[in-house]
Amino acid sequence: MKRFFETIQNIFKIEELRKRLGYTLLLIIIYRLGCFVVLPGIDATMLAKLQSSTSEGLVGLLNMFSGGAMGNASIFALGVMPYISASIVVQLLGVFVPYFRKLQTEGESGRQKMNQITRYLTILIICIQGPAYIASLHAQIPAAAFTAVNNLGWSNFMYNLVATAILMAGSMFIMWLGERITDRGIGNGISLIIMIGIVARLPYAITAEFGEKFSTTSGGALFFVVELLVWFFVIVAAVALVQAVRRVPVQYAKRVIGNRQYGGVRQYIPLKINAAGVMPIIFAQALMLFPILFSRWDATRGLAATLGNYTGFWYNFIFFVLIIIFTYFYTAVTVNPTQMAEDMKRNGGFIPGVKPGKKTVEYLDSIMSKVTLPGSIFLGFISIMPAFAILLGVNNQFASFFGGTSLLILVGVVLDTLQQIESYLLMRHYDGLMKTGRLSGRSGM
Repeated sequence: MKRFFETIQNIFKIEELRKRLGYTLLLIIIYRLGCFVVLPGIDATMLAKLQSSTSEGLVGLLNMFSGGAMGNASIFALGVMPYISASIVVQLLGVFVPYFRKLQTEGESGRQKMNQITRYLTILIICIQGPAYIASLHAQIPAAAFTAVNNLGWSNFMYNLVATAILMAGSMFIMWLGERITDRGIGNGISLIIMIGIVARLPYAITAEFGEKFSTTSGGALFFVVELLVWFFVIVAAVALVQAVRRVPVQYAKRVIGNRQYGGVRQYIPLKINAAGVMPIIFAQALMLFPILFSRWDATRGLAATLGNYTGFWYNFIFFVLIIIFTYFYTAVTVNPTQMAEDMKRNGGFIPGVKPGKKTVEYLDSIMSKVTLPGSIFLGFISIMPAFAILLGVNNQFASFFGGTSLLILVGVVLDTLQQIESYLLMRHYDGLMKTGRLSGRSGM
């Protein structure tokens, strides 16, 4: 405990780190306040039905990512999900389209062009999602709640147009906040905003679960303690999944420069067990949401009744299989064995017992295929853990923290942020956050 307080003191001794933390906290507060600003022209006292419909299921998951803004009919209701969707599309285009592949190799200028394209695509996605969200508001809250239509005489079309423009401005403002945090704060801004939205729902979830269990007299308190213990072990498992790597030894040949010899040492390539991170879950959930979107957010009709059942067998089975498929797909997109083999050869390195060139590429590809299988199965199991928690009697809101995207985002972002803080401490010759070793987040590779 003493060492913990000493580390906190060391953090505040570093002026640059102190300013970055303060700046990050200020922008996060601005974001959280915006999540409670209701769209103009809507009576905030008539949102009870909307809040109840966005408290569970897949729509509840989207509401969690927005920090509750979707259930509040807030100006930040769409959150950063349009930007995330646009980023995924642009990243995939970098694999299949030569123009985007060329931009990826042009350094800073190429990155700026891709960021600009991502912003334009984000606006296009908002133009589609914004009217859909407004339509869902018309379907789920009383017509009397639209004061702009009832009191000012606006037409529904005019109000929908203005509300969509406000939602677009809100999402773009969140993007700006995220970029400012990345540039002048600490951690990845967009990831932090998503994490803060998830964390904001955690106190409500725990309070609801606490009240529900302690309102019963048949061992409810004991069951609540068991839930917390299981939750702790699931978090530990998620941390292990994020940090687990398979180390491939690389031998570097000796180099003679002048009268001195350099190299001749063995290093390791850390191949992550879960190189795809949380992206397979996001892809899989996007596909699972389609039936609900086509049934106008009603999960009780047609295909949505089968695939929209959050605790049903077919939903979790298909979700599990999709996660395994997307894990292999996204790993193949993000990990390039050919580039790794070329970098090793260029720097005079080789894997002992493996010939350089094509054999090295095949060896690295084989290793990634072998480690990705258990990683994808473990990722799929953690993703469907909330369904098991609900079936065992855990409150729907608290159950979502027993696995899935929310838990992995929490773990990954926290580790990344702590890793950056530790880097500042070590550069100033202070002890890091860990007694031995170093923290390794999702970007630790």
